[in-house]
Amino acid sequence: MALHQPGYEVETTGYRMGAIPYQIRTLLDRRQFSDPDGCAERAGISSASWPIFGVVWPSGLALAEEMYRFPIEGKSILEVGCGIGLPSLVLQQRGANITASDHHPLAEEFLRHNTDLNGLAPIHFFKAAWIEPNLDLGRFDLIIGSDLLYERDHPSLLAGFLADHANPSCQILLADPGRSRCGQFSTHMASQGYARTEWRLRLPEKEMPFFQGRLLSFVRVHA
Repeated sequence: MALHQPGYEVETTGYRMGAIPYQIRTLLDRRQFSDPDGCAERAGISSASWPIFGVVWPSGLALAEEMYRFPIEGKSILEVGCGIGLPSLVLQQRGANITASDHHPLAEEFLRHNTDLNGLAPIHFFKAAWIEPNLDLGRFDLIIGSDLLYERDHPSLLAGFLADHANPSCQILLADPGRSRCGQFSTHMASQGYARTEWRLRLPEKEMPFFQGRLLSFVRVHA
C-alpha cells in the first residue's frame, strides 16, 4: 500500500522472518529527496544518498533472517547504520537488548513507525555519525550492520566508531553484498585484535533471486 508523506512517497510491504510476519514502511522508490530544513545537508547526506536509509536492501533482509535464529541471550546489541531497521525489529520481537543507530534525520521516525506497525515496544535509538564518538551510546557485546562499506572512507570511519563502542570481548557481524572495501575494513579490525570468518548468505529465491552476499564475523575475546 503506497502513501503520500510531505516531500516523499512511502509504501508498506510484508516480509516474513522465519515464522513471524512483519509489515514494514519504506520509501516507495530510490529516487526521492526531501530536506526542507537542511538537516540532511548538515549531516553530510547528499541528495543522491538521501534515500538509501529508507529501503529494505538484500543485505538487510539477509541480516534480519540471521537475527531470527542468532544466539542473543545475555548480549547487549547495537545495529549500526540501521536505516529502516528490520534486523532490530526482529531482535526486538525476540526480546533482545537491542539499540539502533543511524545518522539520517528520518531513521528514528521510520523505526518508531515500524515498531508501532508491528505491535512492538519502542527500540532504543541514538542518532550517531561514525565521525565522532557518542558518549551516551555506550559499549556492546554484539554489533551488527548491513551494506555499510560503500564509500571510500567507510572502512576507517566504521572501524573507529566500533573501537569506541565495542566491549573488550565483542563480536561484529556485517552482512555485505560483496563490496571491494571489506578487505580494508578487515585490516582495520585485525589491528584491533579481531579474528575474521565469513560465510555465504542466501535468501529465498522469491525474495532476492540474485543476491550472493556474505556475512563477515569479527570476534575479539578479552582474556
